[in-house]
Amino acid sequence: MQMRWRKTVVLLAAVVAMVVTARLGWWQLDRADTKTALAQQRQSQGVLPALSAADALALPLDATRHRPVVLTGRWVPEATVFLDNRPMQGKAGFVVATPLRVSGRSEVVLVQRGWVQRDFQDRNRLPALHTPVDDVEVLGTVAPPPSQLYAFDASEQGAIRQNIDLGAYSEETGLPLSAWSVLQTGPDDPQFQRAWPQPGVDVSKHHGYAFQWFALCALIGLLYVWFQLIAPLRARRS
Repeated sequence: MQMRWRKTVVLLAAVVAMVVTARLGWWQLDRADTKTALAQQRQSQGVLPALSAADALALPLDATRHRPVVLTGRWVPEATVFLDNRPMQGKAGFVVATPLRVSGRSEVVLVQRGWVQRDFQDRNRLPALHTPVDDVEVLGTVAPPPSQLYAFDASEQGAIRQNIDLGAYSEETGLPLSAWSVLQTGPDDPQFQRAWPQPGVDVSKHHGYAFQWFALCALIGLLYVWFQLIAPLRARRS
């Protein structure tokens, strides 16, 4: 009776472990497929003609995501936000986001202007940036709002912030911000780096993780068959 119970426990443990590892393997494949789809969407959207401000503001984000866009307007420099803990090419720094009042429109678009390195001697010192006061033309791609990182304080204030919530920031500043932002690509500005991350470039990493999980699943099954079925059978025959 005790031996039968032990075999049942071992069988259940093996089945659970195989199900979990197989599920983790499929999860990694799903992540790879998602990133591949994002990369394909970005590539197909990126070759389309650039949208005007009126077209971009009239269409939903799903229809304009990753589309080139040309905006003309004036910066709102006093509302600039420095998003902290945003590394670029292995260096620590800020993503600089400044609202842009679109010419001839009531809407304001948050533009992620680029990346700047932080001052390591004084973490609260902001880089001195030149922001034109006249009308400017901004070239970029339509993007969702800046990604959210974990923050201990959900209600952040000040120029340096971990995250920015467009709805809350719109109420804070009184600016009618649009629901999407722009990753600026031009014109060139030596103040900023714009090596924006490309989705889907690390798909092979997920394939490697999936292979490891599937291999572990197969190993658990082989070990169970060997030690619970083949080994006892060979012992009885000998």
